[in-house]
Parts: sequence; structure tokens; C-alpha cells
Amino acid sequence: MIQAIGLTSISRKEQPPAVDNVSFEAHAGRVTALLGAPGAGKTTALRLMLELQRGRGITYFRGRPLHRIPHPAHEVGVVLGDVPGHPARSVRGHLRMLCAASGVPARRADEVLEAVGLVSLRDERLGTLSRGMDRRLGLACALLPDPHTLVLDDPAGGLAVGERRWLYDMLREHAAQGGTVLCSTADPKEAARFADHVVTLDGGRVVADQRAADFARTRLRPRVVVRSPHAARLSVLLARRARSTQRSVEVVREGGNRLCVYGSTCAEVGETAFRNGIVVHQLADETGDMGPGAGTDTKASPAPESQPSAATDARSGPDPEPGAAAVPNPSPTPDPNPEPETGTPAPEPVPAVSPQPEPPREAPGDGTPRPTPPRQPAPPRPTTVTLPPPVLVRPAPTPLRPVRYEIRRATGVPTGYVVGACVLAVSALTAVLLARIGHTPQPRLLAAWPVEAPLPPAALGAGLLGALAFGDEFRHPALAVDRGTVPRRLGLLTAKLFVASLSALALAVLTVGCTAELLYLVYGSELVALPADWPALTAGWLALVTGCAWAGVLAAGVFRSTTAGLAAVVAVPLLVVPAVHKITEGPSTRGPAPFAGRLRDGLPLRWPFGGEQHLEALLRLLAQPVGGAMALSVSVLLCAYAFTGLRGRVR
Repeated sequence: MIQAIGLTSISRKEQPPAVDNVSFEAHAGRVTALLGAPGAGKTTALRLMLELQRGRGITYFRGRPLHRIPHPAHEVGVVLGDVPGHPARSVRGHLRMLCAASGVPARRADEVLEAVGLVSLRDERLGTLSRGMDRRLGLACALLPDPHTLVLDDPAGGLAVGERRWLYDMLREHAAQGGTVLCSTADPKEAARFADHVVTLDGGRVVADQRAADFARTRLRPRVVVRSPHAARLSVLLARRARSTQRSVEVVREGGNRLCVYGSTCAEVGETAFRNGIVVHQLADETGDMGPGAGTDTKASPAPESQPSAATDARSGPDPEPGAAAVPNPSPTPDPNPEPETGTPAPEPVPAVSPQPEPPREAPGDGTPRPTPPRQPAPPRPTTVTLPPPVLVRPAPTPLRPVRYEIRRATGVPTGYVVGACVLAVSALTAVLLARIGHTPQPRLLAAWPVEAPLPPAALGAGLLGALAFGDEFRHPALAVDRGTVPRRLGLLTAKLFVASLSALALAVLTVGCTAELLYLVYGSELVALPADWPALTAGWLALVTGCAWAGVLAAGVFRSTTAGLAAVVAVPLLVVPAVHKITEGPSTRGPAPFAGRLRDGLPLRWPFGGEQHLEALLRLLAQPVGGAMALSVSVLLCAYAFTGLRGRVR
């Protein structure tokens, strides 16, 4: 169950808080609706419960706050708006990536796709999904780790009637299997239809906490809606009959040919119209909203104003089929439309006043009706709603879990492949031009690194790939649903550095190979001869590209932006290298070679198998201005990343 205690948001500029001392409970096996008009504080309350927003109060999920749960996604499934995924990623690829992050088998993605009816759209991109399919995918992401609790913020907003019915059936099925469901909505009739318990918010405070049956009885008022070209005459006849029978019947004309009759039934209104020869175009039962402060006595409640209102035109069920009678929508929840307090059951509707289909809308510019084509064909709605099978065995956390996630994140979108192809093409063209111009050393020629450029294309590409590792996380936060920010765990950082290093090394090797092959084909073998000091040059080249990738990863994680990560990579040769070069060439310094020699001679022990030679090569590499600047930049960024992670935990 969910226990929310004293949730209070932090107000700004002496304004009242959006949520003020909100406390309620959502029990297991039930669907709880958090009801409120727009601006009542529903979303703020949910964000406070999920610790996505700073404030006071605490929320317990089966006795534990969210920050005390080791894996929050295994306990709470969250749907807050649209799916926060990369628009170029496929539906199945997105779910498989989340499977790797949650530690569940990859086949779980196919199971939830079948449960939500998205098997036929598994290869579609996230950016091409319609709103209904996006909400289905959001529910699939929430159900992926098999959580006990579902928290959804207005999941049916903007959906068609069939999609809403399917969604609510899924939520009720989850509750029927012992789970807890908390769902916010702004429609009181929907809350009475699908929920077992309704918590009403108004002005950031709880004004009602009651069962759905009590909510329907106290908050919703039954009425009969009539459409007739003779609405004024029918209104007079209904009022006259009410006075003759001494019954409390109220007739409200809501503009045009629409009447709302309170205190009567469809049969009585239909008989009155039939006896007086009045044509009726619509006759249906509805429920009217009496507001969050409505009392428990229907007779003593104030009547709605006689003004046209868009809210009073919403039916308690789906629109009737053409030529069919208007009947209430069957639902396992208590009926929000109780019988009138006359004590007599409502008779059958009169056939002469059966509702007629409304005319189709006309397209602007011509007189022919044109139905609006759907954005995307929806899959057929299943006859029975079934949840995915439970996860019986959860594998223990392993170091490969974040690595699998990072590999699927990097390879699931074409961005990395495009960056690599562009780097190889630019490097090959640059090497050919440099060879034609001449006066370029062979190592720089193979790396396609002009003397005037701060970094070669391969280093810039590696830095961009590293910056995308965290930049995409903040732009499309697939991991931010449960805690609101990209988790700063050591395992995730290690996985990103490892995958970025592999990408950088592959890019560096492919760049040298492509440029050498192209130079051999164009100019012959004299430009691609193997230099004598190729081990040191290779080590320096790989270290440079890997350092750029690490700098991009750490800078994007600290500044939460891909642009900032790439800017930190470019700042190393433009800002840090001149500073390090100035320090090393000062009057009190002897240069890099004597420094490396002094450090080697100062070692008390000699390494076996010539290990001091490798150490000397490493020291020479670090003593260079570029190597020292890169090492200094990576160290500073790593400390900044650790500091921001600790500061986030303290909060």
C-alpha cells in the first residue's frame, strides 16, 4: 500500500503552496483515483511522493520510502506523461535497453509488448507513435520490472473512448492481482467509473476521501439530457407536469436545443414528448458534476447554472452507436448513476425518441463530410486484458548489467554510426590534402591532424561520442522515471567510460587504417612506411583519443549537456594546454625529458622484465603539454562528477 503523510510543496514568492498537508492512503488490491481540477495539485503531489520535487512530508511504499528501496523500479512503476525515450529508438530496442537496466531477461520486452498490444509496432520509432500507442508503451515500461505499485499521472488524457477503457481494464487487472494502483484524473465521472476509492484535491488540500460508491452518491448528480428542435416548448411541458404531480423536477436549458432535466427519468421525459407530438433527437442518462465541495444530500445541493458548458456535455459512457439506444456503460465499479429517489424503477425507453446519430463534421472549404484519418492505425483491441507474467527469479546485480545497458543505448540509435562515418570521411580527405600540400610529419599525416588544428577529427569524434553518453540521458531520460534524474552510480559511470573507451579505440584504429590505405592508393608506399618509434606514437595516439572520450563523458555528466561535454574536450588544447605549457617552460622547470629522467632515477626499486621502460614512456607522455593537460582535465572533471553526485545524495 501507499501511505502519503503531510505532503507539502515549497512555495515561492510568498505564494500559497501548491500542495498543503496532503495525507491519504492507497490500499493494495484497489484502484485509487486522485481527483482534482487542473491546478488542484495532483501532479505536484505525485512528484512529492516520488521524490522528484523538494518539499516536506514522506511517502511509504509498503512501509519504505522511495530512497530506502534498493531498486525503486522493481517496487514502483511510474507513468508521468509521454515516454521519455530517444525518438529514433525502436519500441523493442527501448524496452530491451530498460530490461538491461532493470536486470530482467531480454525476453521480458516481448512479453510486455504482447500484453499491451504493441507486437505489430515493435519496430516503429518512438517519435512516430500516436498518443494512444505512446501511453501503451509508457504502461509497458512501467510493467517491465514487474512492480507492485503503479503511479500514473492522468494516463487517459487525450485518449479515445476505446483506449481509455483498455487502459482502465489493465489497471483494474493489476489491482485484482494484488497490486496497488494510484491514478490521477480531472474527470469525476471517470473516477467514479474506474476507481474503487477516490481522493479529491481542491486548492492543494484533501477535501474528500471516500469510496467510489459514496463519491458517486455525494458528488455526481443524475440527470436526463434531451435534444429537440422544440426544446422551449418541452421545457414548459415538463415544468407543468412537475407542478401537477408535486415533484421536484428542475429543467435547465443549456443553449440551442439541449435540455438537462434533474429529478426525472428518460421514460417520463419521453412519454411527455410523445404525448405532445414533440420530436426528440437525443434522450440519454448522464451524471452532472456538483463540484468538490458538494454535500451528501442530493436534494439540498445547489443546481447548476443555466449556461452552456462544455463540461456538462460529457457522457458517463461512450457515444451511442448510430441507431442504438443509449445505455449506461457496464463496469465492475459501483454505478455512478443511482436511481432517482422516487422509489420507482425507470421503465424502458420509448422507441419514438431513440437517439439519432449526429451529422459528420464538414471539412473546411467544401460541403462534403470527410472523416479525419487517424494518425496511425491502432492494433486491434484484445477481447480480454491480460498482464505479462510475473518475474519469478530476479538475477543478482552483476557488473555486466550497466555495461549491457550502455551498449544497447549506444547501438540503438544511428547517431554513433553517423558520427563515426563522418570522422572517417573527414580524416581521409584531410590526409590526402595534407599529403598534397606537404610539410606535414608522417605521424600527423596518418592521424589527419594538421598543425593548425587543436585536435584531429578522430579525437573530436571520440569526445562527441563520449558527450552523447550522458547528453542523451538528460535529453531523453529513460532512467529518470523513478528518481527524476540520471542516477550517478559508480557502476553506470564505469560502464559509460568503458564503452566510450572501446568506441574511441575503434575510431582511432579505423582512422589510421583508412588514411593509410587511401594514402597508399593515391601516393604509393613511401607515405605509409612504419616509423621506428611506432609503439610510443601508437600509445600516445590511443591515449589522446581515449582521454578526449573520457573528458566528454565526465563533462556531459557534470554539466548535463552534450554541448558542454564537447566544449570541455575542445577547451583542453585551447585553454588547458597553453597553461600547462607555460608552467612547464617556466624559469624553475627543466623541461619534460629531465623531469621524466629525475622521476625515474628517484624510484627506490627497479621493476622486473624492463617495467621501468614502460613507466618511463608513460611519464614522458604525461610530461608532454597535451598529455598533462588531458590528465589534469580528466582528474578535475572526475572530482567534479563525484562532488555533484555526493551533493545530490545529501539533498
